[in-house]
Amino acid sequence: MTTYKTTSLVTGGAGFIGSHLVDALVARGGRVAVVDDMSSGRKQNLNSRVEFYEADIRDAAMRDVFRTVRPEVVFHTAAQMSVSVSARDPMLDAEVNVMGTLNLLDAMRSSGGGKMVFASTGGAMYGAASDLPTPETSPSRPGSPYGASKLAVENYLPVYRELYGIDFSILRPANVYGPRQNPHGEAGVVAIFTKSMLTGGAVRIFGDGEDTRDYVYVDDVVRAMLLAGERGGTGPYNVGTGRETSVNELAGRLSRLTGYACDPVHAPARPGDLRRASLACDRAKKELGWSSRTSLDAGLSLTAEWFVTETRAARLRT
Repeated sequence: MTTYKTTSLVTGGAGFIGSHLVDALVARGGRVAVVDDMSSGRKQNLNSRVEFYEADIRDAAMRDVFRTVRPEVVFHTAAQMSVSVSARDPMLDAEVNVMGTLNLLDAMRSSGGGKMVFASTGGAMYGAASDLPTPETSPSRPGSPYGASKLAVENYLPVYRELYGIDFSILRPANVYGPRQNPHGEAGVVAIFTKSMLTGGAVRIFGDGEDTRDYVYVDDVVRAMLLAGERGGTGPYNVGTGRETSVNELAGRLSRLTGYACDPVHAPARPGDLRRASLACDRAKKELGWSSRTSLDAGLSLTAEWFVTETRAARLRT
């Protein structure tokens, strides 16, 4: 196992992607700190070997946290992550995703700089792209406030490097799924479907279900973030599989894994949702030596197994 001596700080480190990243960092050695406001993070996800600061990334207290930790690498995964929430409340989306990130960057300035690995978005960055799978060279045309807020941060990062010497790498993940994903929000269709199927709830599909997405397993995303922190350039780096899977196909695969026998319920399509999306990841392969390793069948199986265990534990608690 590689020893990783860097001092790292992970925002959103009690959340889905962040907690998996934290576990990987702890396993490699080095000092790891976590910032999370616990609005969607879970105490069960927190690694016991980290320094934990319960705080909102928008808080002025971030400067104190950064001066205490003095991280060399900041892995920024905290975000308002729902496209539909951003469409209903674009001000909230911008406050968290833009102003919150600028607050972190200013905290980095005050503590001596370092590098930020920024979890942007691949699924919402390119809009209705003509090239599928979509490379990073395609125009950025977000069709939602969520995508626009991530693009705004991407545009700020080179400015902060030029003016203040803060290094960065931008990752654009596709639709990330896996254990620990929140099934109670509006983002994360794999988690939402799996939880509903295991508890006998209705599976709701927006539109006709033929919308496609590029589903990438969380461990693959974590590996890309670690590589970006170690040796990544500025990017942006798409992080996906290059394969399209429709919502109907996804629901069918999960039904077979969970034994769910009911038909999905179709609801009107949501504003801001794309018809098709998948990512070309040639730059990540060339510059980071990264490519996805986990097949959709394997990843969904691991995810379903985790949710089965979680569902049983929840029933025992009640």
